[in-house]
Formats: sequence, C-alpha cells, structure tokens
Amino acid sequence: MSESHARSSQSSRVRELIKGSGLRCTPARQAVLGFLSRTGRPLAHSEIAKARGPAKLDRVTLYRTLAVLEDSGLVHRVQDSDGSWRFCAHVPVKKGCPGNHAHFQCTRCGEMQCLASQALPWIPVPDGALVIGKQFLICGLCPSCAATRAARKK
Repeated sequence: MSESHARSSQSSRVRELIKGSGLRCTPARQAVLGFLSRTGRPLAHSEIAKARGPAKLDRVTLYRTLAVLEDSGLVHRVQDSDGSWRFCAHVPVKKGCPGNHAHFQCTRCGEMQCLASQALPWIPVPDGALVIGKQFLICGLCPSCAATRAARKK
C-alpha cells in the first residue's frame, strides 16, 4: 500500500470517528485528531502547534479543538512532570494511547511514552463520588538519554 493511500485511508477513518462521536467534522478537528493518531503518544500543545496540519490553527482554536475532542472521548489528556497537559488520541487507526495506564516521561528530553501494558489500579472511592480522571507518571531517562549519560561517564 502506498504512503498516500495509507494516509487517505487514515484520514477517512478519522472523519468517521469524528462524525461517529456526534461532532461536526471540521478541518481543525480532523487535522488535530489525525496528527495525534499518527503520532501515537501524548503531545504537548506546543508540539501539536508545530505540526504541519494543525500549525495553521491559532492557539485558541487549537485549545478549543482539543477540549471538544477530549469531551467527546476521542482524546484524553495526561499531566506531565512540569504540570503541562499532553494530549493523546483514542483512535484505533494506529496503536497509541488508549488511556487508563501509566506514562513515562524523560526528564532530559521531555518525551512522554505510554506504558499501555501497565494498567492503573482500581482504587475504591467514597460512596456517591464520581471519578473524572486518574493518572500515574513515571519520570526518568529514556533509553537514548540514558545511553548518552552513560557514554559521558566513561
């Protein structure tokens, strides 16, 4: 399958997901959700803004688009070690971040990765309480930064 055919197919699936969630399929929603689904890892607002497609959006439109996609369940967010939010798609187009698992963030380069095989534990809450989110963030050095650090110590 050619790269352009694969991208067209992925774009069609993103449109179907947006419409299937009850949202209008706007160019902004399609660009942001498509980029997040292709990336397959949690990204900061600034990383999304630098991307070719979503870069045409102003800051406010990007924030609003992310909020709408999160409210619809197509995107979830996780807070990184400096308190910034990162966003990841719940899209079956590419293996990515389905939520309800831990994340790892490199303290040197800042890249965040999903630890999808590490489900978050079930924690009972008081009767009548409504849980609206949970997260677990592990911080350390990614393999690349750890190797660089080890090489410098030699």
